Amino acid sequence: MNLMVFSLCWALMVVCPRANADMPAVDRHVVVLVYHRFAPTVDSTMTVRMQTFEAHLHTIEAAGYRIVPLADILSWHEGRQDALPAKVVAITVDDGHRSVYDTLWPALHGRAVPVTLFVYPSAISNATYAMTWAQLRELAGTGQFDVQSHTYWHPNFRVERAHRSADDFAQFAHDQLRRSKVRIETEMGAPVHLLAWPFGIHDPELERIAREEGYTAAFTLEAQPLRPRQPAMALPRYLITDSCGARCMTDILNAGEGDHE
Repeated sequence: MNLMVFSLCWALMVVCPRANADMPAVDRHVVVLVYHRFAPTVDSTMTVRMQTFEAHLHTIEAAGYRIVPLADILSWHEGRQDALPAKVVAITVDDGHRSVYDTLWPALHGRAVPVTLFVYPSAISNATYAMTWAQLRELAGTGQFDVQSHTYWHPNFRVERAHRSADDFAQFAHDQLRRSKVRIETEMGAPVHLLAWPFGIHDPELERIAREEGYTAAFTLEAQPLRPRQPAMALPRYLITDSCGARCMTDILNAGEGDHE
């Protein structure tokens, strides 16, 4: 509020609007994408061809969006940062598939595209389809990749609950979240506080357990923009497959742009 307006309000003895506090906030459209595998051709339902991925990046840029670290979006969601651009996208990749190292990383060399990797440690340096811990450390060393948790061995919590007692299930969930966090922190030498729910499955009990194990935010597979009032343990992401071309990505970016929260 400028000095002239303040002086006029004082002279007329009326209540002036407070500077900054009551000014309308910038409307933001925040989108989080999740990929799994990358390859020249589609060899699984979760594989995205690199030409499709490149089309996504072009569409995002052409629509005036900026790709930002997921951590920046979480700071904004928690009210600790208000410096996000009006239109932002975060890119996440689940599972720790070796194509992240072999295919995605070479394509991103020299490009300011931050990526958050959600991995499950049982596969790393063990399964033939997965990256090694050395490869993950190399990616993290670039400053472009952040490594976070996808539980210890990617269980279907709905199935596990069906054949376990309540106490056994709670212990199992604690173990999955704790072991993953500890192993990644030990291997990567950096704190882990984010979680991607396997298959997007979550509920109030699992969310409570995640908080107790030291996670501050967790992500689902609910296809909608991320908004300020959504619970931190159930933040939405768009699951991206190769069938989502440039038009599909445009529709995702346009979804909810008229919302005001």
